[in-house]
Amino acid sequence: MATAAAQTNDGVVALEATRGSLWAEARTLLVLAAPLIGAQLAQISMNAVDTVMAGWLSSRDLAAVAIGGNIWLPLDVIAIGLILSVTPSVAQLYGAGRRSEVAELVRQGLWLGLLVSLGTMAVVWIAADPLLDLVRASPELRPLAKGYLLAIAWGLPGQSLFNVLRNYVEGLGQTGPSLWVSLLALPVNVVGNYLLMYGIGGLPKLGAVGCGVASALTMWFMAACLLAVVLGLSEFRRDRVFGRWSNPNGAELMRLVRIGGPIAVSFFVECGLFCAVGLMLGRMGEEIVGGHQIALNFASITFMVPLGVALAVTIRVGQAIGAGNPRAARLTGLAGNLLSLAFMGCTAITMALVPGWIAGLYTADPHVIATAGQLLVLAAIFQVFDGLQVSGSGALRGLKDTQIPMAITMIAYWLFALPLGYWLAFPLGWGPRGLWSGLIAGLVCASVLMNTRFYTKMARMIAAAERAPEVR
Repeated sequence: MATAAAQTNDGVVALEATRGSLWAEARTLLVLAAPLIGAQLAQISMNAVDTVMAGWLSSRDLAAVAIGGNIWLPLDVIAIGLILSVTPSVAQLYGAGRRSEVAELVRQGLWLGLLVSLGTMAVVWIAADPLLDLVRASPELRPLAKGYLLAIAWGLPGQSLFNVLRNYVEGLGQTGPSLWVSLLALPVNVVGNYLLMYGIGGLPKLGAVGCGVASALTMWFMAACLLAVVLGLSEFRRDRVFGRWSNPNGAELMRLVRIGGPIAVSFFVECGLFCAVGLMLGRMGEEIVGGHQIALNFASITFMVPLGVALAVTIRVGQAIGAGNPRAARLTGLAGNLLSLAFMGCTAITMALVPGWIAGLYTADPHVIATAGQLLVLAAIFQVFDGLQVSGSGALRGLKDTQIPMAITMIAYWLFALPLGYWLAFPLGWGPRGLWSGLIAGLVCASVLMNTRFYTKMARMIAAAERAPEVR
């Protein structure tokens, strides 16, 4: 059956009837995902660098960065989620051979990014003090934490510009630029922290506030680098994204918001779940909190691999659906599950076999190591289902199916995982193991529901395509 892909000369994505075997698709997906994984690891490394360099400066600056970061992260994931609607939209246009429409879509995405960033900046500026009250920041930490928040907020427009352009180039199947820009940004962030936090070269010693300034400057640096790529490489110049001015289009902006809004809510709900668990664990003592942080940090690092795979799945599924090839989309979903399961299975075995050694990489405190070791064994189970749920949600994003996944996330995490974890931890007395067991149960629920929805939709689309008259 001829597909819409045959109408384009791009030739980047092979959208034949079956897209090859499962193993061939897995290899293709891995090649596409590898730069995305590297970019995610580079960006999470920036957060780690901020924490380490603040800790070297003083415990006060470290605490201020931690408090500011806990307020910043939920706001940031909302902005990122809204803009993520650009990726499947570009991918479907590209797969359908309608690349001439991509530029206008990206221009509207840039307007959306600007509006989102200005709105988030306004929230930070207006609500910084109430938010610090909410997290019960101590009087001595408030000025530094507030200064950090106000400083990093200036980077939001740059971050939004970077994310829109990143989603555009990745929607075309070009994942390399994101990796190289992220790798370049890492040393820029380190140098910025060193100069501004420590007051080197005659600059004022700003401490935690300097960390926020350096982060904001790094965001603008990343935006400038990716903008240079889009303007400089012929692969992207042909789209003429900046070839003309476009006013905001309310209908197009609402289409992007209808896709990205549920993604933003899902990200916020997931982020809120882990914040809530952290707050509950805070009642159990420093050693338990430390063990929880170690287990969660290690799991977060390994999660970058299936997250990169899921981003690639979104691209490939979107392009296949745009080309009218649901069988290829289903094959990509299967390959994404396979890759995520294989990697997370290996890390799960490692975490189950040597949890004490992993915990020892973070601390020498035997009590913290013991707690972290117990939680890492649970995190081994957590890993497998976390990989499957992110792969399934990535596949659904490729279909622009985001509202039902949002509902699944809310039900699985807030109506199931959190109440169950609380009940196991406190009334039944399981302690931190109870909260982590609740997290596992929520991820099992989310992974089953996400993937069931994807494969059910694919079965319906394939059946509909087979009933339709063949296009000659």
